[in-house]
Amino acid sequence: MALQTTWFVIITVVWTGFFVLEGFDFGVGMLVPFLAGDDVERRVLRATIGPFWDGNEVWLVVAGGATFAAFPDWYASMFSAYYLPLFIVLVALILRAVAVELRDKRPSTRWRHTWDGLTAASGLLVPLLIGTAFGGLLAGIPLNADHDFTGGFLDLVQPYALCTGLLFATLCLLQGLMFVRLKTTGGLIGRAEAVARIESWVVVALVAVHMVWTRIVVGSGIIPGLASWLALTFAVATAWLALHAEEHRGAAFACSSATMAFTVIGFFAELYPNLMVSSTSAANTIGLADSSGSYTLTLMTIVAAVTVPVVLLYTGWSYWVFRQRVTSTDVAPATEAGEPAPRL
Repeated sequence: MALQTTWFVIITVVWTGFFVLEGFDFGVGMLVPFLAGDDVERRVLRATIGPFWDGNEVWLVVAGGATFAAFPDWYASMFSAYYLPLFIVLVALILRAVAVELRDKRPSTRWRHTWDGLTAASGLLVPLLIGTAFGGLLAGIPLNADHDFTGGFLDLVQPYALCTGLLFATLCLLQGLMFVRLKTTGGLIGRAEAVARIESWVVVALVAVHMVWTRIVVGSGIIPGLASWLALTFAVATAWLALHAEEHRGAAFACSSATMAFTVIGFFAELYPNLMVSSTSAANTIGLADSSGSYTLTLMTIVAAVTVPVVLLYTGWSYWVFRQRVTSTDVAPATEAGEPAPRL
């Protein structure tokens, strides 16, 4: 089981990277229509994630590809059960990419606000739906002996699953607020800090509720329990640092990132050694044993050992290159003909 466990850990790391990095992209996207005071500030907010969002999205592709190659039964059952939610996730991600390209192609305020609204909807829907699916994997959905989904829509939107989805969406919003504090200037920082002071305590409450609810649904465990307590601890630290905004903006972002990371790690630690729990019968649960052969897993491990460090180095380099704050002077207004300003 060593190879199966290794790939379970790799998939956990990939999902953690996705939510920590793509989380602030989703959060900033949700904030664009509401935090900005005018079109220039909207453009500033969009420019803060301009160099990162498409690269961060690759983590989701890697997570899906790794699941398909390492645990094909898990991939097949999950994607068939959650076909509609995952289809909506795909459409939301496509609309976000289209919004980046088309938003400034016309001078119409209505046109631009429509695309900003779609960006915000995408930022909300993706973590909400993926988080809801995560909750269902852990709490259990109806699976038969062939690992086919036998339930209905209500089995996918059970209360615990919805709570998990809401938690992930809220964490992404907090990530976005903390990122805006690091990457912008002027009035945007003040508004982001004011919202963060409230949002951070909402996150504390949701993390605490979800931690207790998970114990009721799943039971106890040393590693999952430790991850949950660390998530709650960093959430409280984020809330405290949000009250001391000017002195600790970097530390607050780091703590919100840690809250997200330990929330994801805690979920997968709760799931292990299962992959997809069956509420019909424990015998129908998909576990680590339902994996690809040892040859496939060994080859994948060698490839991952070579490519993952390169990806991590490139990711770190890109964040270093684009580390400066974005100001209104960096974002030229669109021309009267509707031609967009250069994107950062």
